[in-house]
Amino acid sequence: MAKALHNLINRKELIEERLREGKPMYTLSFYAYAHIGNPQVFRDHLYNVWEPLGVLGRVHVAQEGINAQITYPTESKEAWEATMKNISFLKEIRHNYAVEEKNLSFYKLTIKVRNKILADGLRDDTFDVTNKGRHLDAQEFNEKLEDKDTIIIDMRNHYEHEVGRFENAVTPDVDNFRDSLPYIEETILQSNQEKEVLLYCTGGIRCEKASAWFKHKGYNNVYQLEGGIIHYTHEAKTQGLVNKFKGKNFVFDHRLGERISEDILSTCHQCGSPCDDHTNCTNVGCNLLFIQCPSCAQDFNACCSDTCMEVITWPEEKQSIWRKKRKEDEAKSGLRNVFRKGRFPNNTE
Repeated sequence: MAKALHNLINRKELIEERLREGKPMYTLSFYAYAHIGNPQVFRDHLYNVWEPLGVLGRVHVAQEGINAQITYPTESKEAWEATMKNISFLKEIRHNYAVEEKNLSFYKLTIKVRNKILADGLRDDTFDVTNKGRHLDAQEFNEKLEDKDTIIIDMRNHYEHEVGRFENAVTPDVDNFRDSLPYIEETILQSNQEKEVLLYCTGGIRCEKASAWFKHKGYNNVYQLEGGIIHYTHEAKTQGLVNKFKGKNFVFDHRLGERISEDILSTCHQCGSPCDDHTNCTNVGCNLLFIQCPSCAQDFNACCSDTCMEVITWPEEKQSIWRKKRKEDEAKSGLRNVFRKGRFPNNTE
């Protein structure tokens, strides 16, 4: 019988198993733009060599490369690194290890084949993603931050830079990377073509593609922070540099954030008190990502609203009907249930 190349255990059991094991883990991310002839074969190979090592995480593979956020037992470090060295375009890439280590960043291994490792909405066959902007290390980046003729742009989504960012950075109010490219070009770059542009993101993958795209569009003075916020933080610490990132670095795993500085830049979406703790609404039919302080978590039973607090008390059959109608309503309106920075100071309806 052929081995199943995907997880067959339900989420609750997986989480309980990971907590019970309690193994010390490394959490890291990496990406590489490369030409992959058969992403499905490559995907299956990764699953076959990583799953026995206890690797967990979220990995996307496409013809343009790989994007991975994973965690693995510390005891598997040497074996995991050997699997990377056996793949030509992954031998020398940088691994961005987590600033904060927690044992339950991920609870299963998911490797998916995608059209692109980073959805960009671009339709231009002449665009070369490898013609990227110049990379800056932490020291060079800090020096550029002092230059008044430099524009620093946060390439992340609104809910990410809401809880942490570099001072004086332009923070586009966008939901995703695809929306950020035209927004930045039309509202920021077109009137500042002679200025130097400094891009940063979480681990570098968004800046890499963005810098290449803006260069493709004729903006030549484009720089990017090498390794993103994660690598910058490690460099600043090891080299004794001033860390100019304030607040939390949002991450796309169960941690939902790494503490970089003690600054609290955001507020609870329900009561407005200082808070930068993201959570997901307990109502699985909602699952809204939002910021909630401990007091509101108690008052709203970890829900985002009075409605959701009521829904979770209903029988499962009634909840199922509610979830179905909710999806239909969102499909008709074309609107997703997301907090937009500055537009929803309070959500208790």
